[in-house]
Amino acid sequence: MATAGQAATRDASAGVDGYVLRTATAQDVGGARAVMLDTVYRDLRSGYVPRWHADIIDIEGAYLVPPRCTLLVALHGGEVVATGAVRDRGPQAPPNPRRVADRFPSGTTAQLCRIYVRPGHRRRGLARRMVRELGEFAVRAGGYTSLYLHTDPAVPGAEPFWRSLAEEVCDERTLPDGGQGIVHFELPMPRPGGRA
Repeated sequence: MATAGQAATRDASAGVDGYVLRTATAQDVGGARAVMLDTVYRDLRSGYVPRWHADIIDIEGAYLVPPRCTLLVALHGGEVVATGAVRDRGPQAPPNPRRVADRFPSGTTAQLCRIYVRPGHRRRGLARRMVRELGEFAVRAGGYTSLYLHTDPAVPGAEPFWRSLAEEVCDERTLPDGGQGIVHFELPMPRPGGRA
């Protein structure tokens, strides 16, 4: 049975590369959670922090049930190898800078998050495909006026990837106290039925 969030997302077909990109179902939750937890432990090196990662534990409540949220998965050989999500709230202050939180208010901000690809499946265009599909979901969901995300520049390849797609809004490393050391970005909203 499709949930409200799933009903608003089109399934993408398998590419010639054998990857299937589609809206997550309840059967994908375990695989998606494994990709996410592996990433927060291995790449982000933060480990599981409840105040930052509660959505990873409650994937269904965070992404599959709410109508303006979604979780996409990329499968290869039936295994979840990548994730990407839209949540319907903007960054909060604190811990984020007030000017960032004010620019991206909850309700009108589609926050892209959990865009993670297993190491053996990187550099194949999966993250770029995820971003495109998530942006198109935000347009179809309605009511969103901006696409926001933040990234940890300590993760290899993350900062250059996002700089190739998005506009920097705030690099916390330049703040007097260094902030959280993350970089905030805004992506162009796709036009309905077209590209950004």
